[in-house]
Amino acid sequence: MKLGVAFAWHTHPWEQLLHLVVRAEEMGFAAAFVDGDISMLDSARESDVLNGWTATTALLSRTERIQVGSIRLVHHWNAAQLAQSVATVERLYPGRLRFLMSIGDRPHDERFGLPQLSQRERIDWLDETLTAVRGLLRGDAVTLAGRYVRLQRATVRPTPPRGRVPIAIAARGPRMLDLVAAHADIWDVNLPPVPERVGVAADHLDAACRSAGRDPSEIRRSMWIFARPGATRSDALAAYRKLNPWFHWIPDAEISESLVLGSPDECWAKLRAIAERLRVELPIVDLSGLDAAQSLRILDRLAPKNYVDAST
Repeated sequence: MKLGVAFAWHTHPWEQLLHLVVRAEEMGFAAAFVDGDISMLDSARESDVLNGWTATTALLSRTERIQVGSIRLVHHWNAAQLAQSVATVERLYPGRLRFLMSIGDRPHDERFGLPQLSQRERIDWLDETLTAVRGLLRGDAVTLAGRYVRLQRATVRPTPPRGRVPIAIAARGPRMLDLVAAHADIWDVNLPPVPERVGVAADHLDAACRSAGRDPSEIRRSMWIFARPGATRSDALAAYRKLNPWFHWIPDAEISESLVLGSPDECWAKLRAIAERLRVELPIVDLSGLDAAQSLRILDRLAPKNYVDAST
């Protein structure tokens, strides 16, 4: 079982983040995810707010094998510029970028002059962007006269080898799952590992794939999974609620059952069970909000290299 790890919520200054990702590579983790596109934080806490793309490319330059990713939000990017940036990173660090996109919902972006659009409009924009990016990464000269993306025979060079840069989309609702069916190689399952809820989303995705003429099994899955080895259930649930307010509509009982708790062996067993039941190729241990010392302890406890059948 491959295992990823996520360090999010702008908890770590650059020096700590670098140390954590290097340690994750040493411990055999297949991928590390860091904070993605953001304008600013509405917080009194003085902390680094690192640009996700810059941090991702810098981490790739300071490591050797581990894949690195951070989420790209559609309203932060011109489609051709994004494709050019992805192609450049693929040229510099072949096969090591985790390219993940979604629509985002950050009211603070308005302070940076970024557009404040409805969810429907952001989904439409993402659809146009992914159409363009797909073509550009194939080496096509792309002309598109959309509402949000307008290109005139745009090209990027060098063109990555076919299939080298898989596109992942973070999605859970019907319209976003339709985009996964249309554009994605990887469904980043934007839900806690609650089988019934993931099952409903997966059924919609399967139907959307069939409508698009795709085999649903072509689309791989990744999922962030909240893991707190050694923590009490009540403390872990409170931390989850604080760090994942967008899942307020899911009852405590369901969230509680989805948490990965206990000894390292118990945590590995639950991660494996989640991966097998929900067909998740890359479970991602979510260490959001933990300080560096806490994160390092969990990296060492859940290190894939400690498990003889783990693979990086």
